[in-house]
Amino acid sequence: MDYKLFELENGIRVIHQPVNNSKITHCGLILDIGSRDESVSQQGIAHFWEHMAFKGTQKRKAFHILNRIDSVGGELNAYTTKEKICFYASVLDQHFDKALDLLTDITFDSIFPESQIEKERGVILEEMSMYLDSPEEAIQDDFDTLIFGQHPLGVNILGTRESIKAFHRDDFKQFIKEHLNTERLVVSVVSGLPTSKVKRLAEKYLKNIPMMNAPVNRLSADPYVVKHQTINRDLMQSQVALGREAYSLKSEKKLPFFLLTNYLGGPAMNSRLNMALREKYGYVYSIEAAYNAYTDTGLFAVYFGTEPKQTDRSIALVLKELEMLKKKAFTPVQLHRIKEQLIGQMAMAEESHISLMLAIGKSMLDKGSIDSFDEVTAQVRAITSHDLMEIAEEVFNKDEISILTYRPNKS
Repeated sequence: MDYKLFELENGIRVIHQPVNNSKITHCGLILDIGSRDESVSQQGIAHFWEHMAFKGTQKRKAFHILNRIDSVGGELNAYTTKEKICFYASVLDQHFDKALDLLTDITFDSIFPESQIEKERGVILEEMSMYLDSPEEAIQDDFDTLIFGQHPLGVNILGTRESIKAFHRDDFKQFIKEHLNTERLVVSVVSGLPTSKVKRLAEKYLKNIPMMNAPVNRLSADPYVVKHQTINRDLMQSQVALGREAYSLKSEKKLPFFLLTNYLGGPAMNSRLNMALREKYGYVYSIEAAYNAYTDTGLFAVYFGTEPKQTDRSIALVLKELEMLKKKAFTPVQLHRIKEQLIGQMAMAEESHISLMLAIGKSMLDKGSIDSFDEVTAQVRAITSHDLMEIAEEVFNKDEISILTYRPNKS
């Protein structure tokens, strides 16, 4: 990958991936801070900060923030995960200056007006209610809690209603002071602009940001304990999540396990679980397997909804498929097919320049480097059938699989 990387004196790294035949610049400020960095009293504040960044800075009111990018046909957005906060924008190349100016402003100079905090408090409480009304979303958060308990990785990114109601301006300032570290911040840019211009504008807006060096104090996850839980809810359909703790970002088994997870329940309609539960039996409308890797741990999960009378049978079928991966090796033809499928999906994803911008920024934060597409392809093609069976033996023991089930109330 022909990316350009340079570092400012304050520790902020700027990465530029030049692309051809595009008039759009995608840029983001990605911070290595997330909900897992919150204390008990701060639960939900990282996500709340993401909302409040758009509500006023030293030199802009909320309207001016929202209007600055939209008025030139661009898009401004943000997200929060367990370990990251990102503010990003997409604009025509000639407006990159405006975008980077604004992203820098909302990241470092938000003023958190109390009147806006009160308004956004209501918005986030409504967001919580929306998720509670979507059982297929809620079960994913509850499954995090089942696996990680009260560790920050097990706490909903949105926080609790009690914590959200308690935040005021000083709480945001304190959280930022405790966690913002300029050496853990990457500016990621994908565009057709000359790198010299990207560097010049990055220096213009970011060079004078003072160095910040808040320490990293992430609490390690507790040892994994298998748990089964059933929750009765007012539903028409059962919702199921099953899985366990998995490999961390630093594990050499991360990529082989991602390949295995993609084969099991990735986005393709020919995924193993979709063929077994939907195409063969018609038990589910959709089923997915997901693998989230964190700094020091990971999570593997399978999610699906089904009719109540088919719940136990569907769970048994999933466990059977996991068991088969321990006992039956992939043939050379099968292994080639699943590798080529993943490689094709990665190539398609890289065609989305906004996804590429976010991916290379996160990679730089997590690993300090970026593997080219050819390098990742070579790594995928080097995976053996023995590698996958060994991983299946480690992860897919049915006695070590946790299960969370939402079952409809009998009434």
